[in-house]
Amino acid sequence: MKQTLTVNNQAYEVDIEDINARPVIVHVDGVRFEVMPEKQNQASPKKEASAKTGSVPYKPNPTVVAAPSPNLALSGNSLTSPLPGTVVNLYVKAGDKVEAGQVVLVIEAMKMKNSIRSTYSGTISEVVVSEGQSVAHKQALIKFAVIGEASWM
Repeated sequence: MKQTLTVNNQAYEVDIEDINARPVIVHVDGVRFEVMPEKQNQASPKKEASAKTGSVPYKPNPTVVAAPSPNLALSGNSLTSPLPGTVVNLYVKAGDKVEAGQVVLVIEAMKMKNSIRSTYSGTISEVVVSEGQSVAHKQALIKFAVIGEASWM
């Protein structure tokens, strides 16, 4: 690979045999050199965008803006699906009081029925899913209004 490099305001015609080999074999004006790069992960210099192109200048540290998540599963007061599948039975409705460990619904996945138990004791404010609905992994199923002790069965 032939390149023209400028060192101390003098241009050199450089022929590089294999840039990925170590040491790198370089021929400069017919003279063979073995070059050992210090680091492979050095940042290459970037060209500045001209004002004529109308491009936005590069900002290395963009401002991060936190937005509330619309995902009910991240709100902390909901029961989420441990696996993808189809809701086949619902045993609770809004306003019901449940105990930790109580079966609240059944999800069928790969022809197997999985009983989903409440991880909290409390009052249900909303049942987000319905029978026959497909659910994704970690999708919110039930929202709790009042939460008692958590159960980590």
